[in-house]
Amino acid sequence: MNEDSGAPLLVIVDAANVVGSVPDGWWRDRRGAAERLRDRLAADGVPGHAGPVEIVLVVEGAARGVESVPGVRVEPAAGSGDDHMVELVAREAGRTCLVVTADRELRRRVTELGADVAGPRTVRP
Repeated sequence: MNEDSGAPLLVIVDAANVVGSVPDGWWRDRRGAAERLRDRLAADGVPGHAGPVEIVLVVEGAARGVESVPGVRVEPAAGSGDDHMVELVAREAGRTCLVVTADRELRRRVTELGADVAGPRTVRP
């Protein structure tokens, strides 16, 4: 884990991976599924994490038009969502980061930079 810099925990959520973790028809409306995830994050935060958090939802592809709401900053990836998340972690060196994804390669990449990782169930019941 990165050293605590006094900033709130940065939680970076891999929207495509988390949305895709439950076969609920998300593929028929990728943007709508990302918006529902965003709204759930805004309402529920990150269960099990006391204290302040900054939530960043990284979207790509058809979900790029999803907008930020109070409590959740949405960042559209210009290219690969995974690359964008790695860049976010790298930019926040020294800050405690948690990346929510089940993608093994992404998990490897961000842990090499000092981030913690958690699976989609962390933010999705």
